[in-house]
Amino acid sequence: MSMARAQQLAANIIGEVLNGCNLNEILIQVIQQHPELSASDRAALQDLTHGSLRYLGLLQQLVQQMTTASPPADIHHLLIIALYQLHFTRNAHHAVVNEAVNHARRLHGGRYQKLVNALLRRFLREHEDLLANALKQDTARFNLPAWWLNYLKKHYPQHWHNMVTAMAQHPPMTLRVNRRYTDAEQYQTKLTAAGIPARILDTHSIMLQQAVAVSKLPDFASGHVSVQDFGAQQAIPLLNPQYGERILDACAAPGGKTGHMLEWADCDVTALDIDSQRLERVQENLQRLHQQAHLHCADAKDLHSWYDGNTFDAILADVPCTASGVVKRHPDIKWLRQPQDGQKTALQQEALLDNLWLTLKSGGRLLLATCSIFTEENQQQVTLFLTRHADARERLSRILLPNSRQDGFFYALIDKI
Repeated sequence: MSMARAQQLAANIIGEVLNGCNLNEILIQVIQQHPELSASDRAALQDLTHGSLRYLGLLQQLVQQMTTASPPADIHHLLIIALYQLHFTRNAHHAVVNEAVNHARRLHGGRYQKLVNALLRRFLREHEDLLANALKQDTARFNLPAWWLNYLKKHYPQHWHNMVTAMAQHPPMTLRVNRRYTDAEQYQTKLTAAGIPARILDTHSIMLQQAVAVSKLPDFASGHVSVQDFGAQQAIPLLNPQYGERILDACAAPGGKTGHMLEWADCDVTALDIDSQRLERVQENLQRLHQQAHLHCADAKDLHSWYDGNTFDAILADVPCTASGVVKRHPDIKWLRQPQDGQKTALQQEALLDNLWLTLKSGGRLLLATCSIFTEENQQQVTLFLTRHADARERLSRILLPNSRQDGFFYALIDKI
């Protein structure tokens, strides 16, 4: 893919995201619209868009301080991409500038090509001073919207700095080793033989030194290992499925926790998801793991559409949330979310949890799981749930803050007495 093509596609994608679209969905659309893109082209486009959004706060501040008036949106997005290439990649500087100017010539009758040329060349001349000045602004320094940063400072006064530092890092590739076949120590030996450096996190978790294609992982196709964030791997040990139990995975897609559940114990799993295409991914994952579950495409809170009246021993409620804990993997989330979104999703969670509680037998347990670090969706949700249900008792709750080896997650195990 040429430099010009990469800049054009990436700038268009950034524009769609800043207009409220999901990055992964837009990437899929673009790839489908351009079948001529090779695997390396697609990977390069993903790196370019993810990286630009990861450092969007800094890049926008640079544009702002080098312009007296805001350029049109498409020119702004082109500048974001070009500045990212100049500062964060090894692309030849002259090629980045020349192709950005050429692209600007084709927009708005070429009225902004001189602006693009002047701004990018100024950055190359004065980048140290420009960066130092930009980084005085917290939104540029931490690459988070001001409201989000203020939220973290308020709710995590001792941890916010480490959290935002971790949230700006590239996510590691972490593996869950299938306990039915092997353990982390044995599998690490296979990785070493395959020339893949890795370190053990616990008895069934391994972090790779660098990400690799799953096709290069020994025995991946035969289900001996799965790719799953280390924080996400903590759900099933907390739920602790037992032999023969009837368990509901209420929001199952893409199936990582469903598979982990069936690796853990021979249990009878019902897996729901509202999205039929995502439910197909659950089936694909289970087939690779040589496991089976009862799959239903349904809205979990609409009991009439799927519930047969037989109560469950345990429920995994991996409920919808703002995904504020996984911005390392999904940097668009930082710029898509609004301050009120935590409260909105908390209301959705409330209705879902209340209905799921009806399907849990007395003596059973429900594990609430989110990939959020917003308290409205987590501990506050648990507190309100306990006030509504006299037969509910909180056994434990745990917040996993984003760090170098995991995303951010929240878990609460609630018993039904």
